[in-house]
Amino acid sequence: MKDVIASPVFGVLISLIAYEIGNFIKQKLKLSIFNPLLIAIIILLIFLSKFNIKYEDYNNGGQVISFFLAPATVALALPLYKKFSLFKKNAVPILVGILCGVVSGIICVIGISKIFGLSSELTKSLIPKSITTPIGMALSNQLGGLPAITVVAIIITGIFGSIIGPFLNKILKVNDSVAMGIAMGNASHAVGTAKAMEIGETEGAMSSLTIAISGIITVIVGPIIWNLFSTFFK
Repeated sequence: MKDVIASPVFGVLISLIAYEIGNFIKQKLKLSIFNPLLIAIIILLIFLSKFNIKYEDYNNGGQVISFFLAPATVALALPLYKKFSLFKKNAVPILVGILCGVVSGIICVIGISKIFGLSSELTKSLIPKSITTPIGMALSNQLGGLPAITVVAIIITGIFGSIIGPFLNKILKVNDSVAMGIAMGNASHAVGTAKAMEIGETEGAMSSLTIAISGIITVIVGPIIWNLFSTFFK
């Protein structure tokens, strides 16, 4: 049994089963709060804890799934290709919007971290919370943060962004497809993009574009903004 649990197939299999259960619940209840990824995480935590399965054993399969994060992110370029003419038509406002979103997001993280008395190490770990996991982990390492904390922050940000994003768009009466897609991609990366694709093809295309651009901008401006505000944590 130990050999079975330590096998990569085991980790992949229980992850897929947990996600399918989450997807089934979401389809039945049809509420955004029942995000399949969130439900899958809860199921896996309970399952691993209940049967005393070590994380290291589970992660043999988890690493296989993580390997496909980068290719999956690249695949998001397909809907963008279909809507590239729309991007060219609105290039300046799109780029300015993404830049403003990245900068305001980083400043908010630093400000809230200071209010709640978080250490500089934790703050640096939270700065990449709104970009994809591979880029976020690399930036966290560069800043001197904790990549493990960054991964958790990215997952939570994506899940809650996909839940709250459409609700906020309705409240704030954001009806433009391009604006909705940029907001979802900028705030909640790939998970938000998956939700944006459910809303519409244009929203999905703009969100997938935003993932790439916001990742690049965050890597460039993140260290600069941190250096400007880091004195508040000394």
